[in-house]
Formats: sequence, C-alpha cells, structure tokens
Amino acid sequence: MNFTVKHSLPGRIRVCYDKKLISKRQAALAYSLLSVQDGMSDVSVNYTTGSFLIYYDTKILSEKYIRAYFMALTDKYLKNQEMLEQVAEPQEQESLLFSLALMTAGHYFKILLPPPIRIVLRAVSLAPRIFNGIEHLAKGQVFHSEVLDSTAISMALITGNISTASNINFLLNIGEVIEDFTKKKSYSDLANKLISQNDQVQLVHKSKDGSITEKSIPLYMIKKGDTVAIRTGSVIPVDGMVLKGEALVNQATITGEPLAVEKREGASVFAGTVVQEGEIFVEVRATGSQTKVQNILTMIDNSQALKVSSQVRSENLANQLVKYNFLLSLATLLFTGNMTKVMATLMVDYSCAMKLAAPIAVLSAMKEAASNGILVKGGKFLENACNADTVVFDKTGTLTHASPKLSKIFAFNGKTENEVLALAACLEEHFAHPIATAIVKAAEEKKIFHPEQHAKVEYIVAHGIATSLGKKKLLIGSRHFIFDDEKCTGPENLSQIQKEAIENGESLLYLAEEKCVIGIFAINDPVRKNAAKIIQLLHKSGIKNCVMITGDDEGAAKNAAKVTKVDHYISRALPEDKVHYIEEQKKLGHKVIMIGDGINDAPALAAADTGIAMGDCADITGETADIVLSAEDGLLGLYKTRILGSLLMQKIDTNNVKIVEVNTALMILGLLGIITPSLAAVLHNTSTIMFSANSMRPLLD
Repeated sequence: MNFTVKHSLPGRIRVCYDKKLISKRQAALAYSLLSVQDGMSDVSVNYTTGSFLIYYDTKILSEKYIRAYFMALTDKYLKNQEMLEQVAEPQEQESLLFSLALMTAGHYFKILLPPPIRIVLRAVSLAPRIFNGIEHLAKGQVFHSEVLDSTAISMALITGNISTASNINFLLNIGEVIEDFTKKKSYSDLANKLISQNDQVQLVHKSKDGSITEKSIPLYMIKKGDTVAIRTGSVIPVDGMVLKGEALVNQATITGEPLAVEKREGASVFAGTVVQEGEIFVEVRATGSQTKVQNILTMIDNSQALKVSSQVRSENLANQLVKYNFLLSLATLLFTGNMTKVMATLMVDYSCAMKLAAPIAVLSAMKEAASNGILVKGGKFLENACNADTVVFDKTGTLTHASPKLSKIFAFNGKTENEVLALAACLEEHFAHPIATAIVKAAEEKKIFHPEQHAKVEYIVAHGIATSLGKKKLLIGSRHFIFDDEKCTGPENLSQIQKEAIENGESLLYLAEEKCVIGIFAINDPVRKNAAKIIQLLHKSGIKNCVMITGDDEGAAKNAAKVTKVDHYISRALPEDKVHYIEEQKKLGHKVIMIGDGINDAPALAAADTGIAMGDCADITGETADIVLSAEDGLLGLYKTRILGSLLMQKIDTNNVKIVEVNTALMILGLLGIITPSLAAVLHNTSTIMFSANSMRPLLD
C-alpha cells in the first residue's frame, strides 16, 4: 500500500494514502485489518481526505511497526474479493457547511427572480410548514411547536409581510438542518464506538484427509460458505443454516419469543441469537461483520425507547410550555395589537431545545461510556445505575482477578496428575469461564495433549459438565454437583483436602468417573487489586449494601469477602439463590445492580434493576446484561458507570433550567419590540444549537 506519514507523535500517527490508487472499500478493509492489531487503541479513517488516524500503545508499538503494517497491506489483501465483500461500501459523510451554503444561496437567489416566479417559489416553500401545522391541529395537537411555527408564518402572510414569512421559514429550515445533522452525528459517533472488529468465532476446517479442526479467528474474516461452531452460552455470530448438531436457541432478540427454540440440521439461525444449550455447526449465509453492524444499529434504535426520566420530563415540560407561548402571543395581540411583536413571541419556544438537547446528552453519554470501553444499551440503565443503593457481586471473574490459577492437583484411583488434568482440560476447553480457562491454561503450560475422544458435552448451569468417554460417564464440577446431585463417592482424605482449601481460600473442582472422584483441582483465584477501593468508592457514592453471592465453598467466599470488605456474603449459592435474593431486595424497596460474568449469572442479571456484565463475560451474559464493562478497566467501570449516570441526570436538568431562562428572555425582548421576528428566530435557533453542543461535552474528567 502506497502511503506517507503526514504527522507523527509518540502514541499518535496520521497516515495518508493515494485515493486514486486505493478505493474507499479497500481503505475500509485496511481499517478493519489494522483495528485488530495488538497495541492499536483507536483507528479511524477519513475517506474524504484519504488518511488514517491511529492512536497506539507505545509500550507495544512504535512508528516503525505501524509503517510495517501499512507496507504489509499489499494487493494480496486489498484486491482479495472475498475479503472486500466482508466490508460495507463507506458512505459519503454529509457536509453541514455545504448544505447550509446551498440553502442560503437558494433563498437569496429568489430575490433576483421576476415577482411572479418568486411568489410561486415562496408559496411552494411555505406551504409544507403551514399544512404541517394544520395537520397537527386536525389531530388535536393544538399546543405543538409545529403549530407555533405555522401560526407565525400565517400571520405574516395575512398582514402582507411575505418577505418576513419567507425569512422566518428559511431560518426555521436552517435550524432543522443543523438539528438533524447534530442528532445524526451523535447517532453515528455512538455506532462507530460500539462496532468492534475484535469478536472471535470458531471456524471449522475440514482437511483433505477428512480430519476436522477448529480455529479462532476475527469475525470480519468469516465469509459466506464458511462453517462455524457455536456452543452453549455463545451468541450466534452469523445468519446461516445448521449443518449438524442440535441446540436450544433463544431468539428473543429477533422474534421476541421468551422460550428457546430447538434447532437441528437444516434449520435457519440468525446473528444475535444465543445458544442456550447444545452445540451446532452453521454454514454462513450472511457475513458476521454486517449482521454485527445491524445488531449495533438496532440496539441504538431500541435504546431511544429506554429514555431516562429527566429526558421524559424534558419532553413533557416542552409540550406543556407551548400553551404558554400561545397565551403570551394572544395577550400581546389583545393589549398591543402589534403583529410584529406577536410574531416575535411566536418564533421562540422551549420545545426545540428541550427535545433535542436531552436525547443528544444521552447519546453522548453512551458514546463516552463506549470510549471508556463500557457498552450501555440505553440511557435508562445509566440512570438506574446511579439511583441504585444495593450491588450484588458474583465472585469468580468479578471480584476476583478473572484469571484464576490451578495451584494443586489431587489424583486418585490409579490416575496420575497429568492424566486427570488432560481429561479436565478436554472437557473445560469448550466453555468461556475463568475456572475453565485456568484448567486449560495449566494443561498448556505443562504441554499436556488432550485430544477430543469424548461424546457430546452437556453443560449444567452453576453445577458442572457431564459427558462420556468410551462407555464411562465423566463429570466435572462443584462439590454440590458431584456429591449432592450426582451422589459420587470421594477419596478418604476428602475432608482434609477441603479443610486445607478453606484455610488457603481456594476453590475446589471435582472430576469424577463412573460416580467415583478421580481428581480434585485446587484453584487459587486472587481478588482484583482495586476491588476493596471500588467498594469503598461505591459506598461513598451512596451504595448502602455491597453483597457477594457465590457458588464457591465457604472458605474461598470468606477469604474474598474479607479482602474486598463487602457488607455481606453468601457461599454455595445456586443461580436461583441469586435471583431470589435480588427479588427479595426489590420487594423491600431497594434498587439493585447485579454484576457478574458467567453463564450462571444471566438469570440474576435479568432479575436486577440493572444487570452489568464484566468485559470477559460469556456471550449469553453479555446479551442478558444492560451494561457491559471494559475488560481492561474491570470493576472501575462500575464506578465510572454510576458517576456517568449521575452527571447525565444533572446535565439534562441544568440544560432545562437554562433553556427556560434564555427563551423566556428572548420572548420578553420580542414583546418589548427590541428584537424583530427574524432576529428572534436566529437567536432561538442559535441557543438551541448551543445547548445541543453543550450536551455533547464529555461528562467524566
């Protein structure tokens, strides 16, 4: 790829390319390839100027490496039709200045035309606004801002001030174009922040000798005709058809069905739905990257229905204040008889600014959250987070470091430590959970090979995994699952092992073969370094009760609770125990946040007023949650979310007060005859844009 470095500073570089040689689609493909590189913190491309702006981590990358990345973008990639088909054709960005210049030129060009033509053109431009007002009147919406505008223009026409009517209409059009552009920009900025190129999928490859392998690759590299594997708890990343396997798929995000639907060979599946249980292999029909984009846009559309209470109050207040505009105009007409003053009071209303500034503030807050790695699915959830007084924490992967380590292995019944570790890793590698990751990682570090020789794996939520090897049934999971549910027999020194684990604050994972425990794994799960500090900050911000509920044994739970200084903890809890606790707290009048990361946390996240998932959560957990935190920030994201919600509420309420003050002042100036109707319209539109611009300002320091 031919390029030049336009500007470079440590951590920031701008690279220009030749637009004659590189198409927009090729630039979009280059963007997607660059975005997934380690150390690239933010990549953006400007198709108009033909340049990339890259922010990078200087600890990982340097200008030399970035130059090397661009040099590697040869025709092998940029002219690969399959890869080009995976990226959408970039759309031209609208130019606000060009639109305004075109409107202004068109408005003043009419003055040069002969009177008959000028009158016809003015009538054509004024008619839609007048009829729009009449339409609202017909619907019974008397006190509406559109009726205000229509009344002002009609009165100008009635009094013979055609030029004034035209100027008012022109200024209103200018205001609407600016408002529409501002809202679209907020919308697109948020969408761009949320669209991730880093999602990984399991690509299934069949070699010439018939052997089948799986490889984890970025979502954008998936193409039509590929086969992907999706298992329990994972989001289906593509639209496609099931080639083999069977699963229960939750399609609520697409169809609204509350119950999971069984999918077998030949059935169609859709991106964004979740495999609740089972395993399926899907042939891709629609590429994952495009369905991902559509899901993000749908989420933002839905988020507009999840309005914060301050936003709803703004809209209601704006509608109520319109009637006072009319009353003031009527009083002005009765007492002064001056039509100019009447039109000046009609040209100013509270509705535009309030109805525009509030949603822009919400979109901007969601964008700011995304900039901090926090996915918020609606402004309402930011508000709920700042109003909560109770936080329920999961332990493993939430309060703990999310990367537990295998500290000890106990082997029984003639098995060696490596043998039981190989079996455990073979079962656990299918599931995204910190404990499972610890087992698999330990096997990798010991270079233990664990081929898949077992039958279909069945994941039992909050309990464990069941499968068979040959004719023998294998079980791996918690104490409750192995001993209480499955009635397995343990080794003679089981009590001693459990006692030592309690003293060391370790969790135990049990592996059983044919109802007999053959291996026990002690997992050391260190608490996150900032967990105690975050809980302290949450208390200062108004949280009254921080509770940890975990399925771990008493020892591990007690140790974590002591380090994090939570107010209360519950050990050996099942998913339904978490849900029950949350529902009880809600009945007592508490506003509850639930934060977790595992498949077993999904029901509790749904039950809470605000469900928050950790960044490294299982797919189904992320889909269920209202907010998903950054994997890098960890628990700090929870505190940021709460503060962001609080500042958002303050901004909307402060804006509303200032909007009333400014527009009331403009009405008084118009009433006194100090400003004309046209100037009133200019000042009103200007103040609306200023309030909208203020709504876009970042909230967090």
